[in-house]
Amino acid sequence: MDVYLVDGTYELFRHYYAMPSARDDDGREVAAVRGVVASVLGMINQGVTHIGVATDHVIESFRNELWPGYKTGEGVDPDLLSQFPLLEEVLSALGVSVWPMVEYEADDALAAAAERAAGDRRVGKVVICTPDKDLAQCVRGTRVVQLNRRTKVTRDEAGVMAKFGVAPASIPDYLALVGDAADGYPGLPGWGAKSTAAVLARYGHLEAIPADWRTWGVNAFNPGALAVTLAENRELAFLFRTLATLRTDLALFKSVEDLRWSGPTPAFQALAQRLEAARTTQPPKE
Repeated sequence: MDVYLVDGTYELFRHYYAMPSARDDDGREVAAVRGVVASVLGMINQGVTHIGVATDHVIESFRNELWPGYKTGEGVDPDLLSQFPLLEEVLSALGVSVWPMVEYEADDALAAAAERAAGDRRVGKVVICTPDKDLAQCVRGTRVVQLNRRTKVTRDEAGVMAKFGVAPASIPDYLALVGDAADGYPGLPGWGAKSTAAVLARYGHLEAIPADWRTWGVNAFNPGALAVTLAENRELAFLFRTLATLRTDLALFKSVEDLRWSGPTPAFQALAQRLEAARTTQPPKE
């Protein structure tokens, strides 16, 4: 069996900005939910048997307590935020396993689910459906892979190496140095993608990088300045790595068989009719 793990937050954002606005009889925006549900049903109709969807029930997480600049729900369109509970309700009624995250993030749920599923010998492949670069840390060989469903690009461990220049295990270290604007932390000054990849390809992790740049033995831009920056911001780099490291210790399900889709619940028909009856009111958002 293959297990598919879907980033519901990404999918909801993607459909919200790609589809015309549609409101139900209560005036609530539902177009993105309708799009995501149709997409998940499409996966099931194409033969996916084991599937789970992770969502950010709230945008904030424990990481906001660690770094004040970490991403929040501020500035997110209320019509988009309001669709998260409805998406979770409809997918659950569809019979799909849903993990609404509050203290943790959807990415943590995907990472934890991927590790749990990969530990089952019956699983042939685990497919993490998201383009988010932090999920690259979960890729293992050709068995745990990352799929961008929009571009239809699948990235295995060799693909991660080709994209970032480092192994999946070094992705948190990589993000700690180069930063992640989407998540709200800047990385260290001067540490660009190429220099970071060159250094980490040799040393793997932050703590293994020698203090004396003359021993690095890599072609990095202005290595002396990079070494000074790392020395002066060492604790900050470790903090950023903590932000980038996904939690895999979440207990989301007992067995991969819990992820087997066995059909919709009786509640699904009424919810589906409500979504189908929603009226389109605007063209797609830019």
